[in-house]
Amino acid sequence: MTSRWAVALVTASLLAVASCTSEKDPGPVKPSPQQPPAPQGGTADQPVPLAATKSLLEWVATPGAVANTVTTNDTWFLTVEASGEGYRLDGPDTSFGTGEADTRITNALLDSDWAVVVRQDRAGEKPATAEVTDLVKGEQFTIDEASDVPTTAGGTWALGGDTLVHATLGPGGAYCVAAVDLPSRTSSVTWCAAAKHGFNAAHVTEAGTTVLGFDDAKPSCRTVGRLADDQLDPFPGVPRCVAWEGALLGDDAAVWSVIPNESDTVAAEFFARVGDGYFDLGPGTSGTLVPCAGAAYFVRDPQREGDSARLMRWDGVDLSTVYAAEPGPSYLDAPRCGDGALVLTAHAETGDQQVMAAL
Repeated sequence: MTSRWAVALVTASLLAVASCTSEKDPGPVKPSPQQPPAPQGGTADQPVPLAATKSLLEWVATPGAVANTVTTNDTWFLTVEASGEGYRLDGPDTSFGTGEADTRITNALLDSDWAVVVRQDRAGEKPATAEVTDLVKGEQFTIDEASDVPTTAGGTWALGGDTLVHATLGPGGAYCVAAVDLPSRTSSVTWCAAAKHGFNAAHVTEAGTTVLGFDDAKPSCRTVGRLADDQLDPFPGVPRCVAWEGALLGDDAAVWSVIPNESDTVAAEFFARVGDGYFDLGPGTSGTLVPCAGAAYFVRDPQREGDSARLMRWDGVDLSTVYAAEPGPSYLDAPRCGDGALVLTAHAETGDQQVMAAL
């Protein structure tokens, strides 16, 4: 937001007084607006708990049926049909879309410049196929088992900037992360999990790519970390084995969730780090963390009778509620990010709704 300064009108009498001096006194300098100070964080063992403020976004209904799944960047609309067989990508001047009865769409990703729709056979046995659309050029290409780094069946997909991340199989059947540079359409393997290990919950931001690594123990020992130099660097300060997912929000900032009780893996606790400071963001729903436009969003289910489901935002300074469902039994799907906008599907006894908000 920019401040607008009022320009005072100078009367003739004041001009007459001012003419006695060679320079006009500009008067007191008005202070410029300042950003609120960042909160002081605690330690990894004693993070500072943060209370959420209320800062609701301007939500409006998305076009089309609520049963469809919509993602938008505030210019393009990517709609997956309720059947999961077809999609539409509608822009200002052109549209794309296909439908295949023997497949299902497992991922529909959108940012400012790219749209990615991932198809999988119903049995989940064949390698997936991603249909990529360059929104600027209006061109399309596919990433599949014939690509220089082939896809595999299932696995995590993530889009951020010009980078698309997906799972692939490496030497000896190792489960690996492939990164696709979309402008050049070239792929590379960036990291492979150890034997009998896997990964999911990939997130790509300007600060880097993160995944959740896990072993085959019961319960699994899970580690959230950043991919760098062919390694998975664990987030500092996260207790061993209990992480669920995480994302980078800056060169030295991150947000993640942990599972306090392995018998209830839906109920998570969210935390954040900025530099050396740690913060307790409170309860949330596992699997709903979404980085978008420099902030992190996650769902908080009703915590007590009469409460409502909420969408929370952490921007590195403030924790706020940006959406609140009507009081009563309700739950929210994980938000869908298109860089310039968020889309949210809310389920409640009074009826489901799908809404969007510009960021």
